[in-house]
Amino acid sequence: MARYTGPKEKIERRIGEKLFLKGERSYSPKAAIIRKPYPPGLHGRKLKNRKFSEYGLQLISKQKVRSIYKILEKQFRRYIEDSLKSKGDSGETLVQNLERRLDNVVFRMGFSDARDKARQLVSHSHFLVNDRPINIPSYKVRIGDVVKVKPQNMENSYFSNFLPRYIKKYQPPSWVEIDKETFIGKIKNLPNLSESDIEHKDVQAIIEFYSR
Repeated sequence: MARYTGPKEKIERRIGEKLFLKGERSYSPKAAIIRKPYPPGLHGRKLKNRKFSEYGLQLISKQKVRSIYKILEKQFRRYIEDSLKSKGDSGETLVQNLERRLDNVVFRMGFSDARDKARQLVSHSHFLVNDRPINIPSYKVRIGDVVKVKPQNMENSYFSNFLPRYIKKYQPPSWVEIDKETFIGKIKNLPNLSESDIEHKDVQAIIEFYSR
């Protein structure tokens, strides 16, 4: 499946908000949006304080969420359609479906410091879900599912060197639990909006945009 492969920090500068797309770098003073807090391009500085219409703000919210979860328009629209058809709250359903993607779950469990990296790890078949190899980033996990690193991959330098140091200081959201010694995680509950990277106003804007 096609995906955006351009500069990630340009997306943040264009939107005007830090989306933590570069892992640990996003938390450092080297982050592009800190060094250049204005849109990219020749006239970026002049556009720093620009104002948007309601429609423009809805487009920004859509772009923001799509960028966070690395989803292209066609797939994102399917998530929206499923959410609008659900019996519960459309916004909450949207967040739950996005958060339960396997690439995001790998990120949430602390097995990766960025969703891009998590997507790559899943695509390269480094993880098992309920002891079954799954290499589909969009695979939707359920309550009770167990996600773990393939035993034969534990000697890989990423899992033997980087991950033990990173996961030691990582604090997962309440809907997952992880064993930091064995790299095994379990889905305890459904995800919630408050522990996602999405603001309520963005969810509302997106639902209104697609409900036109």
